[in-house]
Amino acid sequence: MSAKAFSEYGVLIAGGTSGVGLASAIGFAREGVRSIVLLGRDRDRGERAVSAVLAAVSEADVSFIAADACDIADITRAAGAARGRLGTIDILVNSTASNYAPDLLMRTPIEEISGIFDRLVLPPVYLTRVVLPWMREQKSGSIVNMASDAAKTATPGETIAGAGMAAIVMFSRTLAMEAKRDGIRVNVLTPSLIAGTPTAELVMSGGFSQKLFEKAAAMAHLGVAEAEDLAEMIVFLGSPKSGRLTGQAISVNGGISAA
Repeated sequence: MSAKAFSEYGVLIAGGTSGVGLASAIGFAREGVRSIVLLGRDRDRGERAVSAVLAAVSEADVSFIAADACDIADITRAAGAARGRLGTIDILVNSTASNYAPDLLMRTPIEEISGIFDRLVLPPVYLTRVVLPWMREQKSGSIVNMASDAAKTATPGETIAGAGMAAIVMFSRTLAMEAKRDGIRVNVLTPSLIAGTPTAELVMSGGFSQKLFEKAAAMAHLGVAEAEDLAEMIVFLGSPKSGRLTGQAISVNGGISAA
């Protein structure tokens, strides 16, 4: 990472309007980082997220840019605008997991598979590809992606989700090996159930996914993870404190699994 103070870092958070992304923005602001841009699709949610960060840290310099992370042209435009506001993008957080309730493959309409896969996998890949050359120019950067434990543990009902999450994990680990000589670190978090998030509400709303995640929650003897738990790890991974840590897939899951 660069020699400048952590407070001078520019942070770009995709999926920063709710859940882990928003908690991470607040976490960075509380640690002294003052320049933060949030990306998301919904402008109203974006404005509420900015207000939430400012309510926590009134002196934070935080703004929102609307973008569709699955659209190459749109995410390229938004990333360029974010760089213009931040000056440099020192930390990129991809917290863009799609709201998707797992189910058995035999009950998943074949026509929906490509769409599910695209929404899960493409956003972090696209945005990282846009930001990576800028980090290479400055010879520093930390990228933190979000996947899930479905990438590590074979679980009935998560055939599509598991394949998508495994793709993000291997993307992150391989990029870490490619980018390390340019001073860029890449890590990925693989949580299971995260309490209080839109995705948790969806998967716990009934059907097969509710049974699946109720069983998972019962195994979290250290407590079901909350967005703030993930945010603390993201802030650490973005900071100089983790300067020797790259290529790791870290599960923050309260003991649901040890994969």
